[in-house]
Amino acid sequence: MFEDAMEAVGKAMDAAGVAVIVVGVVAAGATSLWQLRRSTAAEVYRSLRQRVGRAILLGLEVLVAADIIRTVAVSPTLESAGSLAIIVAIRTALSFSLEVELEGHWPWQAQEQGRRPRTTPS
Repeated sequence: MFEDAMEAVGKAMDAAGVAVIVVGVVAAGATSLWQLRRSTAAEVYRSLRQRVGRAILLGLEVLVAADIIRTVAVSPTLESAGSLAIIVAIRTALSFSLEVELEGHWPWQAQEQGRRPRTTPS
């Protein structure tokens, strides 16, 4: 009974992850069409790419959560854990590459760039 419930939760989260991506892409397209009236095509394209990329990143995170739930709660075997590790590694690599593509730097570099030098009180 518990396994069936967790399988249903995993499937629902899979559907939610796909829905996040689809809704995000549609919303990005609609926003870009609206933005096209006031901006140049290059600005709209750049904005569209960022919005679509963010939708994909969020969807991937939900899909990874669904895989973790299904693996840990439904079938916690060594084989399923290995499959989960491969899936998470691939999705993490995709997330990092998308993050770099969207932001132009590694995620940990954003903190370094945002830091201000400390000044010592005189």
